[in-house]
Amino acid sequence: MSGETDLGKLLRGMRPTLNPGRYVFVSVPSGGALPGVAPVVTVAEEEGLTLVLRREEADAAGLAYGYTAAWLTLRVFSALEAVGLTAAVARALADAGLSCNVVAGFHHDHLFVPYDDADRAVAVLEGLARDSGGG
Repeated sequence: MSGETDLGKLLRGMRPTLNPGRYVFVSVPSGGALPGVAPVVTVAEEEGLTLVLRREEADAAGLAYGYTAAWLTLRVFSALEAVGLTAAVARALADAGLSCNVVAGFHHDHLFVPYDDADRAVAVLEGLARDSGGG
């Protein structure tokens, strides 16, 4: 099963959805067990394991963080080899003065944007879809 590669179709159909909650990025030593923590993203780096998790889980585990994000999911099945979706989304958000951290999942792309700007980020992305012919 492969996803969509046509950039126009991806942009028109991306339907950004705001997931509930506040999310933070933390770094922990590789291989360490963290009871009570269920990350939504993990990235193994040379310096340690990056976790993206709910802020309340980080607080309960005593983990330090500095950035609180909202988690958006682009509800279009994008192929991992698709070209341009990340660039178009990042450009639209950057033009609106919004930072964006992108994670590609097997089925969807996930964006972490400043929590206080979540609604504005959704509006920017809905505008991008509309301007691309997405209704």
